[in-house]
Amino acid sequence: MKYNIALVVTLLLAPIVALHAAEKSKPNIIHIHADDHRADGLHALGNPLLVTPNLDTLVERGMTFTHCYTMGSMIGAVCTPSRTMMLTGRSWQRIPGAPGATANAKEANTFLPRVMQAAGYQTWHIGKYGNGFPAGLKEFETTINDDAHGNTPETDRAHCSQRLADGTIKFLKSRSAAKESKPFYIYIAPPVPHDPRSAEDQFHKLYDPAKIPLSPAFLPLHPFDNGEMTVRDEKLAPWPRTEADTKQQNADYYACVTGLDYHVGRIFAELIASGEWENTIIIFSADNGLSLGEHGLFGKQNLYEFGGMHVPLVVAGPGVSKGKSEAFVYLMDLFPTFAEFAGATVPAGVDGKSLVPILKGKETKVRDVLYTGYRNCQRSIRDERWKLIRYPLINKTQLFDLSADPHELTDLAAKPESADKIKQLTTQLEKTKKEFGDAIPLEVENPTPAAWNPPAAGTGEAKKVKNKKLKK
Repeated sequence: MKYNIALVVTLLLAPIVALHAAEKSKPNIIHIHADDHRADGLHALGNPLLVTPNLDTLVERGMTFTHCYTMGSMIGAVCTPSRTMMLTGRSWQRIPGAPGATANAKEANTFLPRVMQAAGYQTWHIGKYGNGFPAGLKEFETTINDDAHGNTPETDRAHCSQRLADGTIKFLKSRSAAKESKPFYIYIAPPVPHDPRSAEDQFHKLYDPAKIPLSPAFLPLHPFDNGEMTVRDEKLAPWPRTEADTKQQNADYYACVTGLDYHVGRIFAELIASGEWENTIIIFSADNGLSLGEHGLFGKQNLYEFGGMHVPLVVAGPGVSKGKSEAFVYLMDLFPTFAEFAGATVPAGVDGKSLVPILKGKETKVRDVLYTGYRNCQRSIRDERWKLIRYPLINKTQLFDLSADPHELTDLAAKPESADKIKQLTTQLEKTKKEFGDAIPLEVENPTPAAWNPPAAGTGEAKKVKNKKLKK
């Protein structure tokens, strides 16, 4: 029997050609995941003082999720469980090492980079490594550690955003030179605007601390013991908090955000130059938020809206609707979202929900309520209007009407007319935390006093805090 060699070759190559065509039709994905970045931390997200023209373009051309959160943390370094949830798609009590972790939680083939790789993506990471779920980062085909908490000298912290942009641009150019046909999944993890808040001088010069207004929620001291009053982050400001120090910290924070934005703009320019811009979905988010004087706090170890768990999330690119979504979403939802973009199989044990139906305008929400937690001392639940925060260790409840009081200035818990609403939300909190494997009780037998006093001025710790200077 004679074979038509050309036909045989064509038939043999057909699956490969089809695979390459399918890969080419898949969108590239770039995920910029900042560190300690507040939900209002762009000009286009509600802060008129911030200069962020490049990231603002994502808001203009894509979908902004105004109610995105990391679910919770069992440690002060909120970034660690947050980034682990994002790279595994699991809730905070089910991530690797957590009490409720499922049998396959530590299996590398269930981590996001491996899932994307199996779907035909070239995977690449640069930036934060320590406290960033190293087990997952190791599964990227390439991972470049540029982490100010790791091997990068803090004396060069000012140029971290520049280095990350340089590395990413180099990678994109190498793909162009090699005529790489695979789509890419790039995870850029800048260690800013986390302290020490040091940026290039040109960005610090943009912000005069004297002209920065204080938040409506600014307080010299938090009014009660929330269970984590003297954690590391809270020691970055003197007690009581001062207006001058708070304004300076905000100015330095803004400088880091603007520096990041400037160098992100360079990456965007390379995407355009390489012809990849139109086929690239770009996501901007953060591992956790941060208080900057609100309620007398300076950390992310709290559950206020302008605090630890509320984060920015903006998605822009081909097929993504423009506008805002008030849907309650978590960072862990990015796992199945990326997988759906990639045509990948979602492994068993993923708790996150794909946001693609919202991004394509087919759905308006993926859940009805939003639950967060911190260690054994704080739990919260919120719906579209009301929010309840529970402090089990001191037997205290706060209730806020967020529609009328977005900065959580007025606690309504003591009002008699709030009793039914507190009961309803407490029941919902019990139900929701049980769904996510959270066994921490909402009250304890012997609560500690709610009153607290900061370290006395002149004592060792307080003196160090008062004299601390953020590096520039």
